[in-house]
Amino acid sequence: MGTRKTPVTLRKENMNFSLSLTASGSGSGSTTISSDGSPPLDRPPVLVLLSLSDAWSSALSAKFTIIPPSSPLSTSTRAVLISGSVNRVDSTLLDQYPSLRCVVTTSAGVNTINLEECRRRGVLVANVGETYSNDVADYAVGLLIDAFRRLTMSDRYLRNGLWVSRGDYPLGSKLGGKRVGIVGLGSIGSAIAKRLEAFGCKISYFSRKPKPTANYKYVPNIIDLATKSDVLVVSCSLTKETHHIINKQVLQALGKEGIIINIGRGAHIDEPELVRSLVQGEIKGVGLDVFENEPNVPKEMFEMENVVLTPHQAVFTPEALSDVIQICIANFEAFFAENRPGTTGTTTGTDYCISRRTQEGDQGRCAESYQTLKPADDLV
Repeated sequence: MGTRKTPVTLRKENMNFSLSLTASGSGSGSTTISSDGSPPLDRPPVLVLLSLSDAWSSALSAKFTIIPPSSPLSTSTRAVLISGSVNRVDSTLLDQYPSLRCVVTTSAGVNTINLEECRRRGVLVANVGETYSNDVADYAVGLLIDAFRRLTMSDRYLRNGLWVSRGDYPLGSKLGGKRVGIVGLGSIGSAIAKRLEAFGCKISYFSRKPKPTANYKYVPNIIDLATKSDVLVVSCSLTKETHHIINKQVLQALGKEGIIINIGRGAHIDEPELVRSLVQGEIKGVGLDVFENEPNVPKEMFEMENVVLTPHQAVFTPEALSDVIQICIANFEAFFAENRPGTTGTTTGTDYCISRRTQEGDQGRCAESYQTLKPADDLV
């Protein structure tokens, strides 16, 4: 494994870059193009379909020529930077930019990318692999502790002066020893399971198939998993098969003492059915960082004391965002190294890799060294 790249320092005001992304252009980064209209030979052109923070713009423009979508060069550019939260890569976009051969996303998920269409056209897809996994796992455990011990609501209770006027806040429940069912034992799910083992929780999981290296009980049916769990933690990829995987039947199987934590995607849960279950007292509570129609959240949840809500923040730490910048840059470098005019072969020795996945793949894993590029090939 090569020497790790020096992380880009992120100022506080640039931390939440993915929350403020728009599909309008390249932000404050300057596009360096020569007098004849072509990019410098030492800085390959990269089409940027999102607004960049200062940290992103500075790091990217040091290695590449930033091409905004309004540039006449955009249709001849071979590599593009996108975010899954604002961009969809489908036949329409690929028709609009017919020269594209590499799509690099700042996201771990690729549910907004038509992988089959990319494969058909020979377009490589690169995500950021496991970069966010540990931070998201920490966050999931935080939501779970909050849902059981009611930290957020007891904090609000104290700040509103109710400890003085009404006395002690109602007791929460212990987390230790609870039966936790994890929906999707990929990189994030495994990290969550490892953390919850330290609390003495009993872990089981549902996935498309058993994980040979997992030391937890595999449950092949999600309703059975819900029946045998006190908690369901949703950490799977969003696919056609996992859309509304938490539905009425699963909520009923989980029961009145059950808690759901979702740090996957909002569409994993049938949100109207979840609201109904909470209103009717059919489940004990939830901790949600993602929602089906972000940034819109069902207003019924705002006044519920058994609900913990956060605005899709689980992935965002300065450390993770710095790593994402470096991974995306390294993915572009790997692509251009192999696809330089007149060159063939494999580039090795980089810290990060071009990530590869199929439609049915779980959370992506980034190998320690870059391998031969294969358009939209299997990631897991």
